[in-house]
Amino acid sequence: MGSSRLSLLIWVFLVHLVGIYLFTRGFLLTRLSLPDSSTCSDADCVVGATHKRAILLIIDSLRFDFITPNPPIPASPVHHGILTLPRELTERHPRNSFIFNAYADPPTTTLQRIKGITTGSLPTFVDVGNNFGGSSILEDSLIKQLKAAGKKVAFMGDDTWMSVFPDTFDIAFPYDSFNVEDLHTVDDGVIEHLFPLLEDDSKPFDFLIGHFLGVDHVGHRVGPDHPSMKAKLQQMDDVLRRVVDKMDEDTLLVVLGDHGMDRSGDHGGDGVLETSSGMWIYSKGPYLMETMPSVPAAVLQFKTFPGAEVRHRTIQQIDILPTISLILGLPIPFNNLGTVIPELFWRHGTGRLLEKALSINAAQIMAYLNRYRSSPSGGELDEDWEAIQAAWATTRRSELIQDAELVTLMNFNRVALAACRAMWAQFNPLLMSLGLSLLSMSLCAAWSVYSGLSAHDGDWNDWLVARLSTAAKAAGGGSLVGALIYTIIASFIPGVSVVDCSLFGGFLASSMALILSSPPNITMASLKSVPVILILHSITFLSNSFTFWEDRIVPFLLISSIVPYVLVGFTAPNKRLRHRILGFSLVFAICVRLISISTVCREEQQPYCHVTFFASSSLPSPPQAALYLALPVAAGLPFIINRYLKITRSDNGIANYFLLLILAPSLCAGSLYWIMEWADSASILGAEWAGLLRLGRTVLARIAFGSIIIGGGTLWWLVPLCLNVEVSQQGEKKQVQVLGFANAFGAPYIIFWTISLCLVYLSSQITGQLILALATVALLSFLEVLDSVRDVKGIEAAFTSASPSTVLDVSASAALSPPIRFVDIIPIALLGLHVFYGTGHQSTISSLQWKSAFVLTSTVSYPFSVVTIFLNSVGPIFLFALAAPLAALWNRAPLTNAEAKPDQQVKQESTLAGLGLMIYYSALLLGTSVSAAILRRHLMVWKVFAPRFIAAVLELLAVDVAILIGVGVGVERIARRVSNMFKKKIFISILLMDKTQLRRQNLQVGWV
Repeated sequence: MGSSRLSLLIWVFLVHLVGIYLFTRGFLLTRLSLPDSSTCSDADCVVGATHKRAILLIIDSLRFDFITPNPPIPASPVHHGILTLPRELTERHPRNSFIFNAYADPPTTTLQRIKGITTGSLPTFVDVGNNFGGSSILEDSLIKQLKAAGKKVAFMGDDTWMSVFPDTFDIAFPYDSFNVEDLHTVDDGVIEHLFPLLEDDSKPFDFLIGHFLGVDHVGHRVGPDHPSMKAKLQQMDDVLRRVVDKMDEDTLLVVLGDHGMDRSGDHGGDGVLETSSGMWIYSKGPYLMETMPSVPAAVLQFKTFPGAEVRHRTIQQIDILPTISLILGLPIPFNNLGTVIPELFWRHGTGRLLEKALSINAAQIMAYLNRYRSSPSGGELDEDWEAIQAAWATTRRSELIQDAELVTLMNFNRVALAACRAMWAQFNPLLMSLGLSLLSMSLCAAWSVYSGLSAHDGDWNDWLVARLSTAAKAAGGGSLVGALIYTIIASFIPGVSVVDCSLFGGFLASSMALILSSPPNITMASLKSVPVILILHSITFLSNSFTFWEDRIVPFLLISSIVPYVLVGFTAPNKRLRHRILGFSLVFAICVRLISISTVCREEQQPYCHVTFFASSSLPSPPQAALYLALPVAAGLPFIINRYLKITRSDNGIANYFLLLILAPSLCAGSLYWIMEWADSASILGAEWAGLLRLGRTVLARIAFGSIIIGGGTLWWLVPLCLNVEVSQQGEKKQVQVLGFANAFGAPYIIFWTISLCLVYLSSQITGQLILALATVALLSFLEVLDSVRDVKGIEAAFTSASPSTVLDVSASAALSPPIRFVDIIPIALLGLHVFYGTGHQSTISSLQWKSAFVLTSTVSYPFSVVTIFLNSVGPIFLFALAAPLAALWNRAPLTNAEAKPDQQVKQESTLAGLGLMIYYSALLLGTSVSAAILRRHLMVWKVFAPRFIAAVLELLAVDVAILIGVGVGVERIARRVSNMFKKKIFISILLMDKTQLRRQNLQVGWV
């Protein structure tokens, strides 16, 4: 029995994995890296070097505020990574200094931007995942060209450089890059080693890289408007002044941000503030532009930023690579797609040098495109190849005058860049179609099985085993057919492998077998039970507006899902049930509304959204009210859970010890951790307390995690039940009371569930903890509503049966209690999404709460940081998926007739509940996949639809894993222990006795 139920859930999980794999392979393509390197034996690929050495200073997350009037430099370094540059350098010596806004291609993560700056290539959307495990750069790069020319390269700062260029630097001082709580160590280390090198008369470097991280860490930890940002930017300002003072006249200085930061201090996406990075180029000696006549406007790009009154000079960030390569007399790296910055090659009032630089640049790009065209991925260029060749042919025309020649060369470079941007946003429609077909068919198969199991009375093990056996045979045959078809048409399906075809054929065949073996019975009743809310929710993803306002749509759907229960409450047959249904429904609605108050805002929601999860949009600390409520809520939540258990006298057994002795201290420790984190970030106690606060909260978090996992988990495993048997003597009669019998399955499962609740609670920031507490109350309230509605249905069924008096009989009333329905799962599914948004998340990269990576350790440590990030981000979805079996277990007493197995019904209905939640989230994934496929050429595809698709993938996988754990571990353990308990001789005898026998034995039994 158990194996067939789990086999069904595992099949659903596997088919989801394969569908995701196929669609993702077609939708999120990666870029082919070519191993070729630029070589140069004559003057045709270089220009005369103007500087002997260069300093590249990266101030992570640096951007300039281009909303202010020209010159685009603010008066003070106050907000959003905006730096004050020495005015005497930028204004009094304009030929020595240039300042630009540099567009940083998304994803705006540090590793991808380092690759772009050093190779001139473009990242793809899926590359963001590599930011946490960067591999070495094998393609041609500035560093590789420097080493080939015998140049000495020095590095200090962000250790990401060491992962992409291992064993490359002649001088290296790397520092941990992921400890965002440390605002100074990396910067102080760079400063410590930078100036001795600058002051060394032997000039031990030809190229120096200094990567500062403090500005970025301030933004992540306390936000761009915190006083720490002003202090950090002032420090960077002082560093630049000292560097200018120490550098010699043969050295070129380039200062840039690898990316920008949004209003909350984060980055990673493609928002205007995230992709806007500052760049300042300065030469102390040779002029960067010897004469002042204007460069032809046709070769320059300008941009008017939102809120700005004038246009400002803008370049592509990768333009720095060909520019600095030629300035140092090096060949341009082979994979480069950037264009030289025109101002830096304008000499003697003419564009001859600029023309030569652009010609070298264009020839290098064309060589790269020709090589890519001949590679296995060359077909990706088919759509744009004609336009590229036409643009290249134009550059070869000899009759063009100089300005026209400059324009044609610049135009070719930009056409090539645009073509490659489009190329790496290309898709494999066939793989996407295979993935969509499999996701669609598996959804239909899961629904067919769900419908069949719901309609099947009694033990459905044999029914399920027969259909799974058919599906397994079909899967084997489908895999072979898929592999065979591949061998026939392989040449016509580029990008598809035999493994893809075999997996698709196998799981498609098994899905079809399940549908054919258990076709849904289409009746008027089944049509009335169509999950309208799920359908509406799934199709909203076809609209970008509905997608990025999903956090406002979910609470509306959630309240709508409870309306049918409220209507039942108005017609309940007795006052008690009416009050229970309406009262708990009101509590549920209030909790949902309070959760809605907590928000973080997407860029697209402005100006109609206001951040309430944090103190402000630019200050990522908890609101004052949340700080005051944190500890009382943490201490009170276990008592609230206990109060709900007390309704059915289930506050016995493990509940007596676990809730008060393990859960309550652990939750309080979690709140204390984040209060100490706030005190540390805000320097409430001063900098001298920072080390002690860090140590104290790390120890506190580890104790809390250890207590709940080891202590709580072990206690639950050994003694999971919340039952208590009391035997008392009343005169000649002996009375046996089983306290908690009515909720024998649900109460121990809620204890099991709270273990995961505590883990997510500990990993969530203070406002998120309050949301989790509200959501727990909402869940318990819904379970009470569901139980009362079942009582109403059971009473109605009893009175319509042949023996209405059976409503008073425990066994019969349990049997008449209606089984789990799909609509009973929808509120739990929506509650998980609602809590996801309420705990400070959105379907965007920048909404990731990196602070949670440091709950257990002071630096990034695998796997602990990954686990806490997962718990913080996808934990709410996982948590409420784990709660799905409660819809079947809550207040379901063991059947008390002689022939029934006490655990059979709850196991079956728990499986149905889990399967229902899997169906809900797989429908959401299908909706996001269809929208991403149809709208893949939409302007918002990488901003809205792709991130929502990725979020749906992670959510579904979290749901699948949670259901497997909940049904396979939680339900199985509880059902086995309940079954064993009621199989004992004393209980068997009690269950078989009729009233006459009980009187004869002078024994009274109470089921409480």
